[in-house]
Amino acid sequence: MQGISSKLFWISLLYFFSGIPFGFFYTFIPVYLRTQGADLVFIGLLSSAGIFWSLKPLWAPLVDRYGQKVNWLILSLMGMSITVFFLSLLEASSKLFWSFLFVLPFFSALYDTALDGFIIEFIAKEDLGKANGLRISAYRIALIFSGGLLVAISDYLSFRFLFFSLSLIMFLMALFLMFPTALRIKTIEAKRIGFFSQYLDPIRDLLKIEQILLLLLFIATYKIGDALLGGMVYPFWVDKGFSKTEIGIISGTFGVIFTILGSLVGGYYIKKIGIKEALLKMGLFQAFSNLGYTVVAHPEINRHWIYLASIVESFTGGLGTSAFLTFLTLLCKREFSSTHYAIFSMLFSLTLVFSRTLSGFGAKYLGYFYFFSLTFIVALLPLLLIPLIFKSGLQRRISEVE
Repeated sequence: MQGISSKLFWISLLYFFSGIPFGFFYTFIPVYLRTQGADLVFIGLLSSAGIFWSLKPLWAPLVDRYGQKVNWLILSLMGMSITVFFLSLLEASSKLFWSFLFVLPFFSALYDTALDGFIIEFIAKEDLGKANGLRISAYRIALIFSGGLLVAISDYLSFRFLFFSLSLIMFLMALFLMFPTALRIKTIEAKRIGFFSQYLDPIRDLLKIEQILLLLLFIATYKIGDALLGGMVYPFWVDKGFSKTEIGIISGTFGVIFTILGSLVGGYYIKKIGIKEALLKMGLFQAFSNLGYTVVAHPEINRHWIYLASIVESFTGGLGTSAFLTFLTLLCKREFSSTHYAIFSMLFSLTLVFSRTLSGFGAKYLGYFYFFSLTFIVALLPLLLIPLIFKSGLQRRISEVE
């Protein structure tokens, strides 16, 4: 029987490759496109490809039903490798480049779907705590590597070489996964229940919640101000004249580190102050941090204040995310936990993709100063819903599932 240390190694390695495409797509690609002269609207519209990360529940049953999870992981890595390889051959202004950028998130989402199921089958329940800590850390480290570090290195190595190298790394990982027999877990046979019942019963349960429409609206919009800002952060750094090394180290690397710190601090205080107060206070911190970028966007402000704005925004974004994800977890009933969480995550992911897609229009036609000011106002609005949704039976439901 395989030891726990060996299993934790595999989980760390597999989740590192889960984070690579996300950091590459949302950090490296916007910087690359802007340095190649791409229009802000084009960069913003690119975020619409992230919709595939929101649609994972659509193909999750296929991953569960057919074949071993490791085969889906290999297929996904091969798909990502081939996609990035073709990106290395294409000009940023070509339509084919745009098309292949839409393929990358699909294979990444397929990989994540298989991996989330794999960890449940691979790790014993008593070891899930250790595994979860390692998977989050590995994922964040991958964001630093494929985002901040790659951006910094691009000051010294060509973009085409970096694209090709990333493609090769993914390809070698796919080959590596073909051989370990320990990863080939026998597929657990799905329960023989009606197909429609699998999807409808959890939805019927959610519809019993008082003020369900307000709750869904809150879930969809809590992080929307953060997402609007995030869609134009890296183009803003480029337009301010910062080098790719500065962008990669300060925003791409230190930004991720402070996001992790914010998440840890947020998780510590949520238990002390309660989820309702955490959502409100951490949401306020998250919203007001957007004003840091507003101040820096003013032409009379020294551009190097962006260092502080970036660190504060990253830290408070971690606070807000910690409170928000804890809230979503508490909403899920144990018997419908996977489906409930998939519904909630799909809802807010879709609105994040939508807001990032529109961010380019806002930055181009309003200018960075007024656009960043608008993101602050947008971030405040969902907080007005907190007293309303907690007036209903929501507090009772949370207590029931804790």
